[in-house]
Amino acid sequence: MHRISGRSLLVVGLLIAVHGTVVGQDSAHVASYVPPLATLLNRPTSELRDLVDRVSTDSRDLGRRYDVDYSAARFTVFRSFDAAWLARLREVDFDKLSQDGKVDFILLKNRLTHDLALLGREENRFREMTALVPFAPAIMDLQERRRRMESMNPEAVARIVAEVANQAAAVTRAIDSAGTKPSRIVAFRAAALALDLRQTLKGWYDFYAGYDPLFTWWTKAPYEKASDAIQKYAKALREKIVGVKEGEDDPIVGDPIGRAALVEDLAFEMIPYGPEDLVKIAEREFAWCEAEMLKASRAMGFGEDWKAAIEKVKGLHVEPGKQTELVRDLAREAEEWVIRRNLVTVPPLARDDWWEEMLSPERQKVSPFFLGGPLILVSYPTDAMAQDDKLMSMRGNNIHFSRATVFHELIPGHHLQWFMGDRYNTHRDPFSTPFWTEGWSLYWEMLLWDQGFPRSPEDRVGMLFWRMHRAARIIFSLRFHLGTMTPQEAIDFLVDRVGHERANATAEVRRSFNGSYPPLYQIAYMMGGLQFRALHHDLVDSGKLTDRAFHDAIIQGNGMPVEMVRALLTRAPLTRDYLPQWKFAGTLP
Repeated sequence: MHRISGRSLLVVGLLIAVHGTVVGQDSAHVASYVPPLATLLNRPTSELRDLVDRVSTDSRDLGRRYDVDYSAARFTVFRSFDAAWLARLREVDFDKLSQDGKVDFILLKNRLTHDLALLGREENRFREMTALVPFAPAIMDLQERRRRMESMNPEAVARIVAEVANQAAAVTRAIDSAGTKPSRIVAFRAAALALDLRQTLKGWYDFYAGYDPLFTWWTKAPYEKASDAIQKYAKALREKIVGVKEGEDDPIVGDPIGRAALVEDLAFEMIPYGPEDLVKIAEREFAWCEAEMLKASRAMGFGEDWKAAIEKVKGLHVEPGKQTELVRDLAREAEEWVIRRNLVTVPPLARDDWWEEMLSPERQKVSPFFLGGPLILVSYPTDAMAQDDKLMSMRGNNIHFSRATVFHELIPGHHLQWFMGDRYNTHRDPFSTPFWTEGWSLYWEMLLWDQGFPRSPEDRVGMLFWRMHRAARIIFSLRFHLGTMTPQEAIDFLVDRVGHERANATAEVRRSFNGSYPPLYQIAYMMGGLQFRALHHDLVDSGKLTDRAFHDAIIQGNGMPVEMVRALLTRAPLTRDYLPQWKFAGTLP
């Protein structure tokens, strides 16, 4: 038996006061985590489930084997792999499949076809960088030979590595010459690739060093010289071409993909609109938000000056140290809201298995607001942050803005998605798309607005701020990729038209264009939300499904383009060469 200290007894008493029992000791509550078998057994499933799993597992294993981005070996293998699977799919008797099977067939074919298109796009990008990374083929070849487990001649590979050092030093010197300079975007890519190749070279060297004394004798000095030369070259590219300055945040460069690639990506996401059409839809949604914001502003006593209303709401934040308690309370409020109204199934375990962590000051430069999924990452200032940054963080994460985002990240938003996605139709993980993931959470913002979740004008301002933000994301991200808006203009747009703090606006644009998100990610929030909302109108408002049946079917079907969700729920006719056709936004402005 363990002895419990007086302090521990106090903690236990607090836990009992909060939860009614000591966590983990209420066997009846824990037993509620186990669902009735009827909800698990004899569920309809896709005949192609195992096939999809096989393709995704083999693809994952090939990615581990051919682990150097842009290498010729990787391009060759994945092009052959995807083409071979597309050929194999022609053997499937599509007409004999169930609706779930037909959807999986279309999704798999769509995925493989788009992967081939992305390979072509990556090859084009590598060709643009070739002159800037002349040492790339040698490093890629060394790693590929190691992966093939070929015998290695230490003296020969030492000469290869020495030449890598010479090439890196030569291109570094060329940066200072009077010759033609590469574009910032290509230099930005090349610097990142150079650092990746440096890590590849390190992995290659570490595999042999020390285990093969002759290898170390021959290769240690040239390796160290090559590693240092590549590091200096990447630094020179970033400072002299990209414009990175010591001690300052990196400039937002971005990498616009152009209209043709946007159209290609929209087809993959099964969005039957062009980028210009989507900008028009976003502008329509933005105008609706502005009209509603004026109503809330008048109710708060600010008349037509809705930006003054936003400023008032920004000042309504909790004191330092209390944000986690606010998030906890807001999360429980949203959970009770959807449960009382029987809007969606919320398993007891889903309510109990999330927790909070804090975002570091460094991560807040890219993600100034909440992030969520298995848990919620809370953004709030730390004591070490500059005073202006502290104030902007508190203002940007005020009570009413937070009330509109906590449920987006937790329940019924991303946490419930994550929970169900781990338990239903898991073979569809490779088909997940931000139009489903982010669209689902944004759709709940729309639905809860319609159902009266905002209690006050301040709550409405908080919800409208985010809705305007999502419309603005579509406008600035598409215009950036079309080449008609710069990152700085995007920042100004968020500040002037939405009411963002400038630091938060900069972080949002940096997050959009730093390369960690695909080009269509930022438009997916509102466009996916509009898709789910249109589907809700067709199936729930018409009385064909209840709210709970509708939402459970979506979230248990797992991630996919929303047009395929519609095909499953409406039993829409499908063909093996199906093309997107659902005009979910109605008549364009």
